[in-house]
Amino acid sequence: MSSLATRLSERFAAVTGGVDPELRPATKPQFGHFQCNIAMRLAKQEGAKPRDIAQRIVDEIRVDDLCEPLEIAGPGFINIRLKNSVLAEEANRLATDPAHGVPQDPHARRTIVDYSSPNVAKQMHVGHLRSTIIGDCFTRVLRATGSTVKPQNHIGDWGTQFGQLVEQILEEGTDVSALDLAGAEALYKRASAHFKADEDFADRARRRVVALQAGDEQTLGIWHQLIDVSLAGFNATYERMNILLTDDDLAGESTYNQALPKVVEDLKAMGLAVEDDGALVVWVEGFDAPMIVQKRDGGYGYDATDLAALRHRVDDLGAERIIYVTDARQAQHFAMVFAVARRAGWLPDSVSAEHIGFGMVLGADGKPFKTRDGSAVTLSSLLDAAEEIAAPPIALAAIKYADLSNGLNKDYVFDAERMVQTTGDTGPYLQYAHARTCAVMREAEAKGLSLDTTVTVLDDPTEQALALQLSRFGEAVVEVATTLQPHKLCTYLYELAQHYSAFYQQCPILKSEGAVRDSRLGLCRAVRTVLATGLDMLGIEALERM
Repeated sequence: MSSLATRLSERFAAVTGGVDPELRPATKPQFGHFQCNIAMRLAKQEGAKPRDIAQRIVDEIRVDDLCEPLEIAGPGFINIRLKNSVLAEEANRLATDPAHGVPQDPHARRTIVDYSSPNVAKQMHVGHLRSTIIGDCFTRVLRATGSTVKPQNHIGDWGTQFGQLVEQILEEGTDVSALDLAGAEALYKRASAHFKADEDFADRARRRVVALQAGDEQTLGIWHQLIDVSLAGFNATYERMNILLTDDDLAGESTYNQALPKVVEDLKAMGLAVEDDGALVVWVEGFDAPMIVQKRDGGYGYDATDLAALRHRVDDLGAERIIYVTDARQAQHFAMVFAVARRAGWLPDSVSAEHIGFGMVLGADGKPFKTRDGSAVTLSSLLDAAEEIAAPPIALAAIKYADLSNGLNKDYVFDAERMVQTTGDTGPYLQYAHARTCAVMREAEAKGLSLDTTVTVLDDPTEQALALQLSRFGEAVVEVATTLQPHKLCTYLYELAQHYSAFYQQCPILKSEGAVRDSRLGLCRAVRTVLATGLDMLGIEALERM
């Protein structure tokens, strides 16, 4: 809740024995700013008339500093209208310090956000789009509410495919340092096809995997070169997309390679890992199949790696909250990882672990977005498609907002033409609203007016509605930090932009005079600050001109 709503709730609770008033925005302006039905709920418990209880609450509560006199309506609703002076004060604070509107979580935790996770020697594709955008938003929002956030980019940098890659490089005499990521992916495809078609090559590739695992100097050298080429490509994409991830956040599969035998050994010692058809598995109640922690050939898969990663994050990084952002189809995998880790004592009850799954990106035909040959669409080609229609920062805003404004578990259609529109519920529309506030401020400055004005007059209903919406900024941010549903912040910002548009049309800003003009400039300034701050939490650039 916003600070104003929180303060009101606390005062209601003080006179109702701690009962939450469950404040709701008023359904109509004549009912004030908030309404609550607490009297009706208490009436059932106390066997009294709701209006009598409402009257008792109104008589006992002390909110004179925040509200106009409370009103009782209908069967016992309590209508609450905040004082204009209080709304003005809140807007003025937000204009200079948007963090004021974002309550700091008193239970803020050291949080790990696992996101993006591309594979070495492969270009990032449409499947990485949502993980990267969503995880980045979580990082920004959680930091804003006081959490210490450590991103983890769990890249795919280990496994049998590297035997194929290294052997193909040696056979072709390839200079890996001369490759870009697209060239590395082309090499990957040639190696994979070679592996399937040539049994001698396949045998050499398998032996090369053993050499890699044994630390062979030549093999490791080529492996490091492949990683360097890949990171250059990944980082270029992150920079292009305004993503916070850096090399300091890398923790690929190879990070946990040495820990895997210990994971299995400890699970066996606890009696959790048992042999099943030559493999070591852990049976988990509620799941039809077991988790395979060591394969029959002695190798390890994703299950063991994710257990090792989780253990490291709790024991070594001090994680108190761990958030995994991946395709919704991995929900069962992570549910099983969490269950095994809990049983093993590696995930204490004091540490929360959450898998945030997301739906697919669809093409115009409503089917998963793929190229004509059925392969995954590269992330760079998606960005290119949007940038053919709009400038890069606008195209990126369109893509990010389309992703974050949908419920995460829903699929959505990638329609660049619609997404870049500056009308309707789109990222560019919010950028346009911000640019319009900047234009007003520039015009005011050109006329020699002071920009350091404050809100003092809120006589028009659209002014009041805009100020009230501004005061709800913190509520929206905290809700995202708590529920991990970014569309809540998107909805808030869209509604703020709509309120600003109504205010802009209804209330002349620079054509008004004196205190009214200064106050309206103050509102404009507060909207500019909150829009810029909110857009930044979505990873979107707040443009000053469009």
